[in-house]
Amino acid sequence: MADNQDKELIEMEFINVIGLGYIGLPTSLMFAQSGIKVIGTDLNKSLVNSLADGKLTFQEKGLEELFQNAISNGIEFSTDYQKTDTYIIAVPTPYIKESKKIDPKYVISAVKSVLDVCEPGAVIIIESTVSPGSFDKYIRPEIEKQGIIIGKDVHLVHAPERIIPGNMIYELKNNSRTIGADDPKIGNCVKKLYTHFCKAEIVITDIRSAEMSKVVENTYRDINIAFANELAKICRIDNIDVYEIIRIANKHPRVNILQPGPGVGGHCISVDPWFLVGDYPGLANIVLTARKINDSMPEYVLERVYDIMQERGMLDISRVGLYGLTYKENVDDIRESPTLQLLEAMKKHLAPPLRVYDPFVKHDVVENQYHDFDRFLEDVDLVVIMVSHDEIKEHMDKLEGKVVLDTKNICGSDRVYKL
Repeated sequence: MADNQDKELIEMEFINVIGLGYIGLPTSLMFAQSGIKVIGTDLNKSLVNSLADGKLTFQEKGLEELFQNAISNGIEFSTDYQKTDTYIIAVPTPYIKESKKIDPKYVISAVKSVLDVCEPGAVIIIESTVSPGSFDKYIRPEIEKQGIIIGKDVHLVHAPERIIPGNMIYELKNNSRTIGADDPKIGNCVKKLYTHFCKAEIVITDIRSAEMSKVVENTYRDINIAFANELAKICRIDNIDVYEIIRIANKHPRVNILQPGPGVGGHCISVDPWFLVGDYPGLANIVLTARKINDSMPEYVLERVYDIMQERGMLDISRVGLYGLTYKENVDDIRESPTLQLLEAMKKHLAPPLRVYDPFVKHDVVENQYHDFDRFLEDVDLVVIMVSHDEIKEHMDKLEGKVVLDTKNICGSDRVYKL
């Protein structure tokens, strides 16, 4: 890093966005569309080449138009880190399954690469979700051991992303944001930067509060879903309609129970709560229980399939099909999806994989995967609805004559099986 020079005001006219996945790409496009010079960096050469050729790497409502606008405004893509004074890091933050603690290797690697090229006084904004205390445990030590003074040579900011696949563009514009900074002046500079596209409230706080608040948001949702899933299991024992119970209970002004489902997927709700479990063992008890309940749901779906087959006298497991591979409806994101968890559970029991179809997953990711809905239906007798894509909602008539296990409660008929 070059010799330090004090800067009263950081203009932030050129941003290098590190990581061009589900968070980094739309974020970089939003900044570019708003008139900021942006170069997006990713180490995946094929991904960068695709974007440079004008081809998106995943589907998302409104993303193509945003992409074209950003291209018109001169956005560039590269595998190289750029020399500038503003960086946004949006790389994955997985957890270590054995310890349940965060694996910070991608963030640390990105920060170290930034330090090799950045301007003196540069601002490093980390959007990746991290466990509480990660800046102090992992990021600051990496910087300080190079003799770099934080708050002078570089400035650290945590601006955790708060968007969901399927509604990214709207949420980037309309969701409130949190800016965690050591120095409120730097926090205000970053707030000004994000107001180029964010129309909602932007809160400035300290870094540790920003770290904790993001993890708490996703943990709250995970616990609420776990309550709904546990309620579904309880109601099943006494043959009570869980959806009717939730509908009635939610009429209370202070009750908002979410819907049960086949499991929890994605890279937020199914991952972030583990950070609290790993970092606060013995304290995060409700969090741990909720994680166990939600992780148990794919196998619970398998148990329901078995019960239905027994009831119906169905003997051929190969005639069971799973509709949906993604972790939520109308996206192509399969990260941590309940369907993949279900198939993994079958694999552990040495069971043959079921037939699978998803209209949004164009390439083969599992065995027995179909790419034609009609062919899929021809080859199955029992359809398990794992994802409520619009496609199946619009073609319920095609399920006529099939045995259906509806884990998403989208079938109006009382002749289908529910969780």
